[in-house]
Amino acid sequence: MASLSLSHINKTYPNGFEAVKDFNLEVADKEFIIFVGPSGCGKSTTLRMIAGLEEITAGELKIGDRVVNDVEPKDRDIAMVFQSYALYPHMTVYDNMAFSLKLRKVPKDQIKKQVTEAAKILDLEKLLDRKPKALSGGQRQRVAMGRAIVREPKVFLMDEPLSNLDAKLRVQMRTEISKLHQRLGATIIYVTHDQTEAMTLGTRIVVMKDGVMQQVDSPQNLYNKPGNLFVAGFIGSPQMNMVDATVEVKGNDVCLKVGSTSIKLPAEKAEKVKAYNGKTVVMGIRPEHLSDEEDAIAKADGAVLEAKIEVYELLGAEVYLYFTVEGANFTARVNPRTQVRTGDVAKFALDVSKIHVFDKDTELTITN
Repeated sequence: MASLSLSHINKTYPNGFEAVKDFNLEVADKEFIIFVGPSGCGKSTTLRMIAGLEEITAGELKIGDRVVNDVEPKDRDIAMVFQSYALYPHMTVYDNMAFSLKLRKVPKDQIKKQVTEAAKILDLEKLLDRKPKALSGGQRQRVAMGRAIVREPKVFLMDEPLSNLDAKLRVQMRTEISKLHQRLGATIIYVTHDQTEAMTLGTRIVVMKDGVMQQVDSPQNLYNKPGNLFVAGFIGSPQMNMVDATVEVKGNDVCLKVGSTSIKLPAEKAEKVKAYNGKTVVMGIRPEHLSDEEDAIAKADGAVLEAKIEVYELLGAEVYLYFTVEGANFTARVNPRTQVRTGDVAKFALDVSKIHVFDKDTELTITN
């Protein structure tokens, strides 16, 4: 396996469109890196540049110690798994998996050994004689992965490999890919627009927007310490609640004023926010940090929002309550035992230690 180094990578198309701008990333050996972001943010283009399927306009790409900017895709020692399975319909599973090895003139007994091992890892042993049309979507995707595994590449590149599968299968395949990474000890770069997939699979996540890297961090840190408004809103489901607030400094107290509610910040956050006295900032709080329970409201020291519930959603183990605060849409994730229903006016206590504050102009975090 191998490390990767992307240094000041840019991609500009002939019409002048900049798809990727000054992308810098060091990928350690055996890391599982996720590129995540909305459609058109440049994540697949970056992956295709690593694969050699797109030319790099500027910058340097290394796999291990070797600069590969001008190296043909077939000589880069990488394997790519696409969203479309791209299997040969007239070949059996065995032949699909063995195809690249046959092209390389690998001895037959060696091919058999590698294909059998990959089939065992992916639970495909009983399907080796079947043709792709006799397989389910999940099985076809496993065959596509098997074809990549038998090549024993230095790096696996996966471009939204699960987006064609139904919800249940996607969860199952996520687990499979995670196990696969542990078994193979492979370096994997994985592209998805699904942030749940990103949070559950990656050792580190690269969040992209408009061709620019926004933040690179562990799933935990991206969730708890987003670097800007975009990352805060993109990572987490339901997404973080955000509302404009005015900063008020009274002696040692720093408060955020949202409508008629004054929310006192804890000392460590107050210290960072007090320079914004009198200014408008953006306050963010995640749905699980709002509580409609009476004892939480009693202890909240005035950090309580009141609103009319517009939608009640029961998801079995939890309830989502949707409402509006000062023109901003809010969601609270609460206990399913809640008595609150659509049309009720409810109170929500805020966990002030979990509040995020962002600069309204630069959109960068103030409190993390």
